[in-house]
Amino acid sequence: MPAAQFWQCGARRLTFEHPLVMGILNVTPDSFSDGGEHNRREDAIQWGLKLLLDGADIIDVGGESTRPGAAAVSEAEELDRVVPVVEALAREGAIISVDTSRAAVMRESVKAGASILNDVRGFEQAGALEAAAETDAGLVVMHGWEAASSDREMVGEGSLVESVELYLRARQDLLESRGVARSRICWDPGFGFGKTHRQNFEL
Repeated sequence: MPAAQFWQCGARRLTFEHPLVMGILNVTPDSFSDGGEHNRREDAIQWGLKLLLDGADIIDVGGESTRPGAAAVSEAEELDRVVPVVEALAREGAIISVDTSRAAVMRESVKAGASILNDVRGFEQAGALEAAAETDAGLVVMHGWEAASSDREMVGEGSLVESVELYLRARQDLLESRGVARSRICWDPGFGFGKTHRQNFEL
């Protein structure tokens, strides 16, 4: 497969002439990466603006923690957390990624100005594949907790590289079968999600 030259994210075409930096903005009280420091809407917006000033190319907004054992969040709560922040940052010209697995959040986020949909569950939840295909957003397909758990039942502590690639390629094939251009799809091997230290380094 030839190396990709760009990533098409809605009207944005991101080239790979230099590394792209994604700033993480978790609008949750129980984030594993920032401890919920940006849970209030205004705090989240201000942090997103700071990330832009500090040089972030993309702001990734998440309204549901993906750490193990995190409390479940309703669809309504996730929408309330995410959409106003996306709207505010999009008005500032930011390239916004939204970390979600829910079809409704995907659709509403793109309407609010998001250019990228980032799904730690590989667009496997009900309606997610269809919602992603309906948009023109860039798509991040991840090998997350569930996929890693399934693969480790087969390989144990062995190499996950082949099974991760097979999983991501299968998800890509499904997206392409629904009309998604390959130039919109980005693979994420899910470093740290359900892998051992050795598997992480190998990936």
